[in-house]
Amino acid sequence: MSSHDHAGSTPRESRPGRRDTTPRSWHKSHRLTALLAELQARPQTTAQLAATFGVGQRSVQRDLDALRRMGHPVHEQPPGHYVIPRNGTLLRPTEVLAAYTALRLAHHHSPALGGHYRKALTTLSLALPERVRHTLNASLRGGGGTMFTDRQMEVIGAAWLDGRVLRFDHREGNGILRTGLELCVYFVEVSRANLAPFVIGLNRASGRVEPYKLSRMTNLHLLAEQYEPDPTFDPQAYLSDAWGVIGTDQGVTVTVRFDPDAAYRVLEGGFPQATLIRGDGFVDIEFCAGVDESGLPRELMPFLLSWGARAEVLSPPEVRGAWLAEMRDALARFDRPAPPAA
Repeated sequence: MSSHDHAGSTPRESRPGRRDTTPRSWHKSHRLTALLAELQARPQTTAQLAATFGVGQRSVQRDLDALRRMGHPVHEQPPGHYVIPRNGTLLRPTEVLAAYTALRLAHHHSPALGGHYRKALTTLSLALPERVRHTLNASLRGGGGTMFTDRQMEVIGAAWLDGRVLRFDHREGNGILRTGLELCVYFVEVSRANLAPFVIGLNRASGRVEPYKLSRMTNLHLLAEQYEPDPTFDPQAYLSDAWGVIGTDQGVTVTVRFDPDAAYRVLEGGFPQATLIRGDGFVDIEFCAGVDESGLPRELMPFLLSWGARAEVLSPPEVRGAWLAEMRDALARFDRPAPPAA
């Protein structure tokens, strides 16, 4: 048995008829570098890391021990996830630019959290060279947002970070005011539809995970009682059918036909839970979306209506009926001669 074949050696790619003469130490050092980057990016299990690097879980455990000996703080988080905090800035320069661009979009188009967005953008820019930072900061608009939503987010953030139960009132979309709600905060999500922030958590009275629009939350205060996060809560699963933040165990598949003059725009993509089922001039696409208590995909409806006559909802019947009703109502209201100019 050669020194390259003993138990515990690092697997590596080989080519037929050609022996890999690269030292094992080179492979291991590069894997440790990549492993360090992976664990700094997000918590992962040894099974996930083993699949990423094509090695066994025992090899991953030995690599984790090696990183510890090198002085890296490998932390274990239940259930069985490992992570390494980064020193200094959490992001590399290109990651800072990506985060800055995304946050700047919210800053310019969301009426909420203007103060927090501006402060976060300024902090992000500190990780970049001065000549870049000057241009970035000059792009920020003044004003915008409200102190009300900024203060609300401070309380919500404290509830989530400290694990304290949040009590508040919330005005529903139908105008009804729900008072004395108690929430264990699980997540904060910005709606795709209007960039408005929502708080998602466990309603202690109903025992259900529910979303609440931040701008409709009033009389917020923290209770002394604390809660433990639910390790089974999966934001991706909860929001899998969400066009905004409505995540439910039930959803609906809506089939929409787009005219040829709109097809190219649709085929550019960027829509969640969308499947192309026909593309021969006309384009048929299936959209999966969560439904509200009425059984309709309320967050998907504005998107469907935004195409006007260039998109036709084919199914299911209840969604097609709601779409047609909105179109007919708009026609009845506005299909009349324009008033004479003053």
